[in-house]
Amino acid sequence: MPPPEDPAPSEPPPHAGQPTGRAGFRHLGDEVRFEGWAISLVEAAFEAPDGSSFRRDVVRHPGAVCVVPLTDDGGVVLLRQYRGALDRFVLEIPAGTRDVAGEAPELTARRELEEEAGVRAGRLTLLGRMYNSPGFCDQETLVYLAEGLTPGRPERHGVEERFLEVVQVPLDDVGDLVARGELVDAQTLVGVLLARRAVGGP
Repeated sequence: MPPPEDPAPSEPPPHAGQPTGRAGFRHLGDEVRFEGWAISLVEAAFEAPDGSSFRRDVVRHPGAVCVVPLTDDGGVVLLRQYRGALDRFVLEIPAGTRDVAGEAPELTARRELEEEAGVRAGRLTLLGRMYNSPGFCDQETLVYLAEGLTPGRPERHGVEERFLEVVQVPLDDVGDLVARGELVDAQTLVGVLLARRAVGGP
Protein backbone atom coordinates (compact mmCIF):
# COMPACT_ATOMS: atom_id res chain seq x y z
CA MET A 1 0.00 0.00 0.00
CA PRO A 2 1.45 3.41 -0.93
CA PRO A 3 2.26 5.89 1.86
CA PRO A 4 0.17 9.05 2.27
CA GLU A 5 0.87 11.71 -0.35
CA ASP A 6 2.33 14.12 2.19
CA PRO A 7 3.39 12.17 5.29
CA ALA A 8 3.98 14.06 8.53
CA PRO A 9 7.69 14.87 8.98
CA SER A 10 9.61 12.65 11.36
CA GLU A 11 10.94 14.29 14.48
CA PRO A 12 12.92 16.50 14.77
CA PRO A 13 11.76 18.82 11.93
CA PRO A 14 13.89 19.08 8.76
CA HIS A 15 16.65 21.65 8.52
CA ALA A 16 15.75 24.94 6.87
CA GLY A 17 16.22 24.67 3.14
CA GLN A 18 16.00 20.87 3.03
CA PRO A 19 14.39 19.91 -0.29
CA THR A 20 11.03 18.24 0.24
CA GLY A 21 9.25 18.60 -3.11
CA ARG A 22 8.86 15.79 -5.60
CA ALA A 23 8.95 18.02 -8.73
CA GLY A 24 6.43 15.92 -10.61
CA PHE A 25 7.55 12.48 -9.46
CA ARG A 26 4.97 10.25 -7.77
CA HIS A 27 5.43 7.13 -5.64
CA LEU A 28 2.69 4.72 -6.71
CA GLY A 29 3.23 1.90 -4.24
CA ASP A 30 5.41 -0.93 -2.95
CA GLU A 31 5.42 -4.68 -3.45
CA VAL A 32 7.18 -6.40 -0.54
CA ARG A 33 9.78 -8.94 -1.66
CA PHE A 34 11.39 -9.63 1.72
CA GLU A 35 10.46 -8.80 5.32
CA GLY A 36 13.16 -8.98 8.00
CA TRP A 37 13.18 -8.12 11.69
CA ALA A 38 14.16 -4.51 11.01
CA ILE A 39 14.21 -3.92 7.26
CA SER A 40 12.14 -4.87 4.25
CA LEU A 41 13.03 -5.06 0.58
CA VAL A 42 10.34 -3.75 -1.73
CA GLU A 43 9.87 -3.21 -5.44
CA ALA A 44 8.66 0.37 -5.57
CA ALA A 45 6.68 1.80 -8.49
CA PHE A 46 6.97 5.44 -9.55
CA GLU A 47 5.69 7.84 -12.16
CA ALA A 48 8.06 10.38 -13.74
CA PRO A 49 7.13 13.99 -14.61
CA ASP A 50 6.63 12.98 -18.27
CA GLY A 51 4.09 10.32 -17.29
CA SER A 52 6.38 7.34 -17.80
CA SER A 53 6.58 4.69 -15.10
CA PHE A 54 9.57 2.95 -13.56
CA ARG A 55 10.37 0.57 -10.72
CA ARG A 56 13.22 0.44 -8.22
CA ASP A 57 14.43 -2.00 -5.55
CA VAL A 58 14.22 -0.10 -2.25
CA VAL A 59 15.21 -1.07 1.28
CA ARG A 60 12.73 0.30 3.83
CA HIS A 61 14.33 1.06 7.19
CA PRO A 62 12.80 2.32 10.47
CA GLY A 63 15.58 4.88 10.93
CA ALA A 64 18.56 5.06 13.25
CA VAL A 65 20.57 7.22 15.60
CA CYS A 66 24.31 7.64 16.03
CA VAL A 67 26.18 9.38 18.84
CA VAL A 68 29.57 11.11 19.00
CA PRO A 69 30.64 10.66 22.67
CA LEU A 70 33.11 13.46 23.50
CA THR A 71 35.15 13.25 26.68
CA ASP A 72 36.10 16.28 28.77
CA ASP A 73 39.69 16.08 27.50
CA GLY A 74 38.73 16.11 23.82
CA GLY A 75 38.62 12.40 23.10
CA VAL A 76 36.06 10.50 21.08
CA VAL A 77 34.78 7.16 22.34
CA LEU A 78 34.67 4.69 19.44
CA LEU A 79 33.74 1.05 19.03
CA ARG A 80 35.75 -1.51 17.11
CA GLN A 81 33.06 -3.96 16.01
CA TYR A 82 32.85 -6.86 13.57
CA ARG A 83 30.50 -6.21 10.64
CA GLY A 84 29.43 -9.33 8.80
CA ALA A 85 28.47 -7.51 5.60
CA LEU A 86 32.13 -6.47 5.23
CA ASP A 87 33.68 -9.47 7.04
CA ARG A 88 35.96 -7.16 9.00
CA PHE A 89 36.15 -5.04 12.13
CA VAL A 90 35.06 -1.43 11.69
CA LEU A 91 35.87 1.56 13.90
CA GLU A 92 32.67 3.52 14.49
CA ILE A 93 30.69 5.69 16.87
CA PRO A 94 27.84 4.11 18.88
CA ALA A 95 24.68 3.75 16.84
CA GLY A 96 21.44 1.85 16.71
CA THR A 97 18.23 1.21 14.84
CA ARG A 98 15.05 2.96 15.96
CA ASP A 99 13.31 -0.37 16.48
CA VAL A 100 11.47 0.35 19.75
CA ALA A 101 7.95 1.50 18.95
CA GLY A 102 7.13 4.96 20.32
CA GLU A 103 10.62 5.62 21.70
CA ALA A 104 11.83 9.19 21.11
CA PRO A 105 15.08 9.33 19.12
CA GLU A 106 16.93 11.07 21.96
CA LEU A 107 16.03 8.22 24.31
CA THR A 108 17.20 5.71 21.70
CA ALA A 109 20.50 7.57 21.44
CA ARG A 110 21.00 7.60 25.21
CA ARG A 111 20.13 3.91 25.47
CA GLU A 112 22.41 2.82 22.64
CA LEU A 113 25.28 4.90 24.04
CA GLU A 114 25.09 3.24 27.43
CA GLU A 115 24.41 -0.27 26.12
CA GLU A 116 27.30 -0.25 23.64
CA ALA A 117 29.93 2.15 25.02
CA GLY A 118 29.10 1.88 28.71
CA VAL A 119 28.78 5.62 29.28
CA ARG A 120 25.92 8.03 29.95
CA ALA A 121 25.51 11.49 28.47
CA GLY A 122 25.04 14.50 30.72
CA ARG A 123 24.18 16.58 27.62
CA LEU A 124 22.87 15.35 24.30
CA THR A 125 22.73 17.73 21.33
CA LEU A 126 21.25 17.02 17.91
CA LEU A 127 23.91 17.85 15.32
CA GLY A 128 22.04 16.95 12.14
CA ARG A 129 20.45 14.22 10.10
CA MET A 130 21.63 12.17 7.16
CA TYR A 131 20.37 9.66 4.62
CA ASN A 132 22.93 6.86 4.62
CA SER A 133 22.35 5.43 1.11
CA PRO A 134 19.50 7.31 -0.62
CA GLY A 135 20.14 5.55 -3.92
CA PHE A 136 18.45 2.39 -2.63
CA CYS A 137 17.48 2.85 1.04
CA ASP A 138 15.25 5.30 2.92
CA GLN A 139 17.21 5.05 6.19
CA GLU A 140 17.42 8.37 8.00
CA THR A 141 19.99 8.67 10.79
CA LEU A 142 19.92 11.38 13.44
CA VAL A 143 23.39 12.44 14.61
CA TYR A 144 23.91 13.46 18.24
CA LEU A 145 26.80 14.87 20.28
CA ALA A 146 27.12 13.44 23.79
CA GLU A 147 29.02 15.43 26.43
CA GLY A 148 29.41 15.30 30.20
CA LEU A 149 30.05 11.57 30.05
CA THR A 150 29.81 9.43 33.17
CA PRO A 151 30.22 5.66 33.59
CA GLY A 152 27.16 3.59 32.78
CA ARG A 153 26.25 -0.08 32.60
CA PRO A 154 26.86 -1.72 29.22
CA GLU A 155 24.25 -4.23 28.09
CA ARG A 156 25.40 -5.61 24.79
CA HIS A 157 23.15 -7.68 22.54
CA GLY A 158 24.14 -10.09 19.82
CA VAL A 159 27.41 -11.81 19.00
CA GLU A 160 29.04 -8.77 17.36
CA GLU A 161 28.44 -6.51 20.36
CA ARG A 162 29.73 -9.12 22.81
CA PHE A 163 33.10 -9.03 21.05
CA LEU A 164 33.35 -5.28 20.43
CA GLU A 165 36.20 -3.19 21.83
CA VAL A 166 35.72 0.31 23.23
CA VAL A 167 38.58 2.64 22.27
CA GLN A 168 39.21 6.35 22.73
CA VAL A 169 41.07 8.59 20.29
CA PRO A 170 41.72 12.34 20.35
CA LEU A 171 39.22 14.23 18.23
CA ASP A 172 42.13 15.98 16.50
CA ASP A 173 43.55 12.60 15.37
CA VAL A 174 40.46 11.54 13.44
CA GLY A 175 41.74 13.08 10.21
CA ASP A 176 44.85 10.89 10.38
CA LEU A 177 42.72 7.79 10.96
CA VAL A 178 40.73 8.63 7.83
CA ALA A 179 43.88 9.21 5.79
CA ARG A 180 45.31 5.85 6.87
CA GLY A 181 42.08 4.04 6.00
CA GLU A 182 41.42 3.05 9.61
CA LEU A 183 38.16 4.99 9.85
CA VAL A 184 35.81 4.26 6.94
CA ASP A 185 32.31 4.23 8.43
CA ALA A 186 30.25 6.96 6.74
CA GLN A 187 28.08 8.03 9.66
CA THR A 188 31.15 8.17 11.89
CA LEU A 189 32.87 10.48 9.41
CA VAL A 190 29.80 12.73 9.25
CA GLY A 191 29.30 12.66 13.01
CA VAL A 192 32.89 13.56 13.84
CA LEU A 193 32.95 16.41 11.31
CA LEU A 194 29.74 17.84 12.79
CA ALA A 195 31.10 17.40 16.32
CA ARG A 196 34.32 19.25 15.49
CA ARG A 197 32.29 22.11 14.09
CA ALA A 198 30.01 22.15 17.14
CA VAL A 199 32.91 22.45 19.59
CA GLY A 200 34.69 25.11 17.57
CA GLY A 201 37.16 22.99 15.62
CA PRO A 202 38.13 23.35 11.95
